[in-house]
Formats: sequence, C-alpha cells, structure tokens
Amino acid sequence: MADYRAALRAPGAAGPMLASVFGRFPIAMLGLASLFYVQRAYGSFGPAGFVAAATLVGEAVGSVVQGRIIDRHGPTRPLLIVCGVFAATAGGLTLAIEARLAVPVLVAAGLAVGLSMPALPGASRALWTVLVPAGSRREAAFTYEAVSMEVFFILGPAVAAGLIAAPWAGTGFAVATGSLLVGNVGFALTRTVRGRRPAGADGGTGWGALASPGMRVVVLAGMGFGWVAGSVEVGVPAVTTRAGWPALSGLLLSAWSIASVLSGLLYALRPWPRPLHLRMPALLAGFGLGAVAMAFVPGLVGLGVVMLIAGCLITPQVTGHSLGVELTAPAGTATEAFGWVVTAITLGLACGQALGGALIDAYGPSAAFLAGGLAGVGLAAAMWFMRRALASGGYGYSPSRR
Repeated sequence: MADYRAALRAPGAAGPMLASVFGRFPIAMLGLASLFYVQRAYGSFGPAGFVAAATLVGEAVGSVVQGRIIDRHGPTRPLLIVCGVFAATAGGLTLAIEARLAVPVLVAAGLAVGLSMPALPGASRALWTVLVPAGSRREAAFTYEAVSMEVFFILGPAVAAGLIAAPWAGTGFAVATGSLLVGNVGFALTRTVRGRRPAGADGGTGWGALASPGMRVVVLAGMGFGWVAGSVEVGVPAVTTRAGWPALSGLLLSAWSIASVLSGLLYALRPWPRPLHLRMPALLAGFGLGAVAMAFVPGLVGLGVVMLIAGCLITPQVTGHSLGVELTAPAGTATEAFGWVVTAITLGLACGQALGGALIDAYGPSAAFLAGGLAGVGLAAAMWFMRRALASGGYGYSPSRR
C-alpha cells in the first residue's frame, strides 16, 4: 500500500489526477446517455444503436491519431484544440437529434463525436511514466488507473440511467459532455501537463508505436480482453431475460466490476506469474476459460459465481496492458501506444458483442459465451508463441529480461 500512497502523492500528480477524474468519469456514461437520448427522441433503439456504434468506431480511430499528435507536440495544445472540436461535434449531434434529422445524419454526427473525444485515458497513463520511477510504484500507478476506470464504468452508466427521468431527454448527454470538457481542459492546463515536452522520435517508421513487435503483442492482448468482455456483456442480459429477471443483468455486471476492483488491488501486491511475458497470456487464457465455463454452468446462481471468479482477472489484465506499453513502446510513442490499446479493446468489444448477439439469436446465450471465451483462449495461445518479443521489450529475445 505504500507504493499506492507514494504514487498518488508524487510531486505534480495531484492536479492532473483530480482533473482526470472529471474527464474520465463520463466516458462510460456518454455512450449510454446518447443511446437513451436518441431512443427517447426517435422512439426506437434501432437508430440509437447505430449512433452508439458509430461513436465507438470514431473513438477507436481518434484515440490513436490524437495519441500520435500528443507525443509529437505535447499534450496541452492538442487537448485544448480537440476539446473545442468535441464541443462543436457534441452540439451538432444534439441539434441533429432535436431536429429529428435522418438516421444517416445522426450516425455521421456520432462518428464525429467519437473521433473528437479527447484522448485523456492515454495521456493520463502516459503521464505516470514521467511522474513516477519505474518499478513497483509505477505499477501501483497503473493499477490505480485501471481500478479508477473500472469504478467509473460502474458509476457512469448508473448516473446516465438515473438522468433518464429528467424532463429533457438530452440531460444525461449534456452532463456527460460538460464534465468531460471540464476535466480535459483542467487536465491540459495543470502546471505538470503544461510542462511536459514532446517525447521525441516515433520509432523511426510510419508505424509509430506498432513498429515494436512487442507492442503488437500488447495490442493482441487488448483485442482478446475486449472480445471476451463483449461476449459476456451481451450474454448475461440474454440469460437473465430468458429466466424472467431482466433487471438482474445489471446487478451481475456490477458485481463483476466490483470483483475486478477488489482483486486488482490485491493482485498488484503479489502478481503471478511475475514475468510480464508469461502473465499477460496466462491472464487472458484464464479470462477466456471463465467465459467458456459460463456456457455450461447451470442456473443464475452458478452464473453469478463464475462471473465473480472471471471478474477477478479484469483489472490485472488492464494493468498488464499498461506495463506492456511501458516495456515495449518505442521511445516517444507512449500516448499513441495507449491509444492503440484503447482501440484494440474497443474493437474487441464490438466483435464480441456483434458475434455474441448473432449467436444468441441463432443458438442461445451459451453459444455467445463459448465463442467469446474460445476467441480469448485462441488469442492467448497466439500471445504465448509471440512471448519472446514481449520478454525482450519488443525488438528481440533477451534472456536477461525473462
């Protein structure tokens, strides 16, 4: 616990950390708030789903592009410019919804919102590589990032759902947008962030962060993690709905996240396997096998127990992604590298949810759990065969770093 205290009390950490709370909290809230906004305005979840998907696609692309720009020019100016663009695109989506424009216009506006969503998660994680020395304290800082995001993903949707009852359907979307802008502007203007200079080279190629083979392994881990999580997020509501308890899905998924938070704090004290190039494929394989087990366990109680066990592997994986970026990303590409992890997880979630939804309609929820879990296990196996790139820091095999 001393490492957590030392990391959070590091000189210059307080201002950016506080601002990032306001800037990252609405990330999980924004998608659900926009979904409800469109649904109430148009009376259907069809257009709402298209807008939500377009926003995710935009965010997946924008996080990488913004990350590369921040690495080359420093975080303050790019974040402030992007905040201005995001305010304009969010306002444009609001006007389009209020004017009841055609669905393709809404989808284009949602894509623009996602593209312009400030890349605060990547910038925040990259800042810890400057504030805290490498070792257990930095691992504690990355664990804090993972745990706090998990907490935000528990509370954000709850706040969005609570604001449904507001007289104006766009209240939740407006609150999320305002909080995101305040947090990002505050983060960009803190003395610590303003003092951060461009990091330097981008690995010498147009590939940027992906020039490192080890970084590609980290991206693969993010894809697998998102795929398993996406299949569970569509499979659980399907199971509870068929059992006649649709509202229970929210409780189970919240318990899943709470298990993740608690286990993440404890796991960081004694991580196993200790070597990162062994830990990352092992955690993903365990996560995938947990989803496979959900396909065969009987009853809602059994499902809840298996979910809690599998949920214990969420935060350790997200922390591992950050440590993998630190180990493998080429010099000067930290923010872009974190953006690639966000992109990989987002695309994995989309694959897991899309394939899972189709399988549920055709064969039932068990098929979604099974397919998502096997995808995670398969990608974990691929990571195992590529582990030498991760063990060496990305560019080859070094026995001294095993």
